[in-house]
Amino acid sequence: MDRAMTEREPRRVSLPGVVETGLGQSAAAAPARPGLAAARPGGGRRAAPRPAALIVTRTPLRIGLAGGGTDLAAFYRDHGGAVLSAAIDKYVYVTVKRQDPLFDPPIRLNYSETEQVATVAEIRNDIARACLGFLAIDPPIYVSTVADLPAASGLGSSSAFCVGLLHALHRMRGERPRPEQLAEEAAHVEIDLLGRPVGKQDHYAAAFGGFNLFRFAPAGGVAVEPLRFEAGGRERLLRHLLLLWTGLTRDAATVLAAQRANTPARVAELSWLRDQAVAMRSELSNGFRARAFGAGLDAGWRLKRTLAPGISDSRIDAWYERARAAGATGGKLCGAGGGGFLLLAVPPSRQQAVCEALPELRRVRFGFEPRGSRLWAGPGGRPRRGRA
Repeated sequence: MDRAMTEREPRRVSLPGVVETGLGQSAAAAPARPGLAAARPGGGRRAAPRPAALIVTRTPLRIGLAGGGTDLAAFYRDHGGAVLSAAIDKYVYVTVKRQDPLFDPPIRLNYSETEQVATVAEIRNDIARACLGFLAIDPPIYVSTVADLPAASGLGSSSAFCVGLLHALHRMRGERPRPEQLAEEAAHVEIDLLGRPVGKQDHYAAAFGGFNLFRFAPAGGVAVEPLRFEAGGRERLLRHLLLLWTGLTRDAATVLAAQRANTPARVAELSWLRDQAVAMRSELSNGFRARAFGAGLDAGWRLKRTLAPGISDSRIDAWYERARAAGATGGKLCGAGGGGFLLLAVPPSRQQAVCEALPELRRVRFGFEPRGSRLWAGPGGRPRRGRA
């Protein structure tokens, strides 16, 4: 079966269409970080103890279509937020393994750098240090990560790494965490422990996968509402999307910090973006209409780039207008803005023309990913099928 046609159902539902978050609390009533106190000593379903083994998780990246920025607590705490996003078949892989005590120093990390340290507190990688500390993982341990696409590209790679690492560490301890637990723990690590000015949408997209509307309640709970397409609608949407690499990387925290500071003066604009995410979900559920979809992306992008300095610049604006002149009906930068990937809505008959109009940019072909972070190798894992 084509995996783009596969739709994973929410694992727990307390109200129609509302996935429970945390440990036994519905999204409508959940506190900001539900279930985290219980998660520290070993949250999630516990499997039978197994010998030390190599654990590999595979966690998807995502594209955001509407509502970006309304998942920041500075906005949703007072007004509620909503984001429409889709996981894609580009991934972050995380490997963990208990090392033999003979290794000295006992902690080794491989990512874009290599670290060999004696204690968790000495780890330079913020997310790795915070995840190991949060779950009280003692050395000796080996951690490595590799991704299909560059970091700082607007596809949620840091949050996918955080979700994937937490997932791997839980599995190393014989636990099977649910997606809602992984999402909340990862958000807690990045937002509360590391103080990053990010929202929660990326953690949920990485943990759940699929094509979802995420609603962020003022109380802190999150409702996960999978999008249901009419027959063939998902495939038509995918055929109308172009993902182009700008070659520009950016620090999302800088852009998001400016947006967070501007939130009180941009409530009307953010409320419109929130409502657009809900409306776009309804429109896509009732049948894909290419021109209406492109116009929606265009309207959302033109509004979003006014929210804070650094979301766009003259070079990005010029690329976007050249794409429009060549046949794109709309588009946006993925993520916080400032660089990364440019997502465009383009009729298939005009895609070659758009690519020729933007020779500096590189097209990356992708598909939708129906599943979130999964065990890719290790006890209970089957790499060929990617069984969770």
